[in-house]
Amino acid sequence: MRKEKKIKIGITIGDLNGVGGELIIKTFEDKRILDFCTPIVYASIKTMSFLKKHFQSSIVFNRVQKSPQAIDNRLNVVNVWEEDPTIEFGKETPEAGQYALSSLKAGVEDLKANAIDVLVTAPINKHNIQSEAFQFPGHTDFLNQELEGESLMFMVSESLRVGLLTDHIPVGEVPQHLNESLILKKIECIHHSLKTDFAIRAPRIAVLGINPHTGDNGVIGSEDDTLLRPVLEEIKTTGKLVYGPYAADSFFGSNNYRNFDAIVATYHDQGLIPFKTLTFGNGVNYTAGLNKVRTSPDHGTAYDIAGKGIANSDSFKESIFMGIEIFKNRNMDVLLNENPLQKQPQKGK
Repeated sequence: MRKEKKIKIGITIGDLNGVGGELIIKTFEDKRILDFCTPIVYASIKTMSFLKKHFQSSIVFNRVQKSPQAIDNRLNVVNVWEEDPTIEFGKETPEAGQYALSSLKAGVEDLKANAIDVLVTAPINKHNIQSEAFQFPGHTDFLNQELEGESLMFMVSESLRVGLLTDHIPVGEVPQHLNESLILKKIECIHHSLKTDFAIRAPRIAVLGINPHTGDNGVIGSEDDTLLRPVLEEIKTTGKLVYGPYAADSFFGSNNYRNFDAIVATYHDQGLIPFKTLTFGNGVNYTAGLNKVRTSPDHGTAYDIAGKGIANSDSFKESIFMGIEIFKNRNMDVLLNENPLQKQPQKGK
């Protein structure tokens, strides 16, 4: 029987002064994870050796110059830089931002070249990574530029999936960003992702209202009645199981979210506050809508605990397993669509 080829997981180290390095080491100290994938970290042997010593780990690295040299059953490290950068846990430094960007760029280039199958990104600091080469609110927008498709921030866990109509923009600017075209595009992206990435044949999607109590018939804003409801009615005519708008304040507390495969929030905190409250430590930030698979843990650099050896790696592990699952589901979807079952003629005809 032919042995299944292991999925190559590219891993960017994130902000050197954050918890990214610790998460990587803790995750792959459990050698059982190596049964499911071949991990490739974009950093340097000097940096990883420093982290290994600091966290008193016995993990074994395999140094490679390029990702095709990676071997199974080892934590492979691509030497993106030769120097030995200073790591100052818990501090925001320009140097840490520069190395985070170097790691990210190397990982994305390999992802585009099919040298890796999935990209898992450790947390960055959105401020110190800014440069001429990176002028984005975060990973999602950068990947949208580098890869094919239209990116969508999709927060996912075993029990809850939340997609956003708008993400990293000020709350005061949300209404001016919302329009019929955007809503149609985002909901179509979520619907497609549920079918292709999560193998859900007939997804049920709930959409949260823009205003408190979905506007209370215009008393607290008119956007739900003039924009959101008409668009949702239009979507329903296509046969998609899309419902709403629902009042956001009671939707999660009433457990109504359990009746749906995904929830669409109109802005960042409307969706992320309940998501992180219900799933924190086990959630995954998945960039849907692109031609490649990228996942990330549901938290930031955690400067307050960086270097202390107490970071929880559960969300990072979930990011790896979620990436593997999505990659396999996509391949299966391609296979099924390339080999559709032939319709058999009815007897007597």
